[in-house]
Amino acid sequence: MKFTYNKKEKLKSQKAIAQLFLEGHSLSAYPLRLVYQQNETGIKAGVSVSKRNFKKAVDRIRIKRLLREAYRLNKNMLIDNNSTHYSFMILYISKEMPDFILVDTKMKSLLHKFIDQTSKNLKS
Repeated sequence: MKFTYNKKEKLKSQKAIAQLFLEGHSLSAYPLRLVYQQNETGIKAGVSVSKRNFKKAVDRIRIKRLLREAYRLNKNMLIDNNSTHYSFMILYISKEMPDFILVDTKMKSLLHKFIDQTSKNLKS
């Protein structure tokens, strides 16, 4: 399996993002929050960092890079365990600057929570 995060996998559509926040479900593993919703087009993911918590663009961009890298390395858990397609938005909700180890461990726990949640929903 390739550990890539190419253009086809990125959530960019304003309509899809708006619909995701209106109708999507949410999970949290502090300092990360995952908003997800089923779709028809494949697994798509986006990342976001609040301008309210990080005023400087360099800080927001750094955190976004960390989030994308952690997702890229751990997305194989989603592909291996789910046959359905989802849209994701991963939000960083803390006010402290993270390091990669923290983001990576929290991303793993968040994706495990997501897999558990969706498997419960499919069984019920």
